[in-house]
Amino acid sequence: MPVTAKLSRKFYEKLGDEVANELVEWFNLVDATYRSDLKELNELNFARFDAKLEQRLAELRTELQAEMQAGFARVDRRLAELETRLTKRLFGFWIAQSATTVALVFGVVRLMRG
Repeated sequence: MPVTAKLSRKFYEKLGDEVANELVEWFNLVDATYRSDLKELNELNFARFDAKLEQRLAELRTELQAEMQAGFARVDRRLAELETRLTKRLFGFWIAQSATTVALVFGVVRLMRG
């Protein structure tokens, strides 16, 4: 929102209307130029900031993805180890149960013949 420069009545009386108006126009022109330059500078700085932010976000995504893949690989390995242990234990349990069942059958058969 531009601010138009105004001079006091004393300036107009001392310098005359023409010179005072030229001075006001010059102030307003300088103000508009500075505002335009400042706007361009702000836009340029924002574009740089935005580019850096995008780059850092991309780096963060890549880093997080690598960490997640490593974490999932560890979880997969641990689950495979757990599966192996459980399979061994279940197989041992099945063998023990089978042996107990066979011994009971032989014991019952022996008692019946006996």
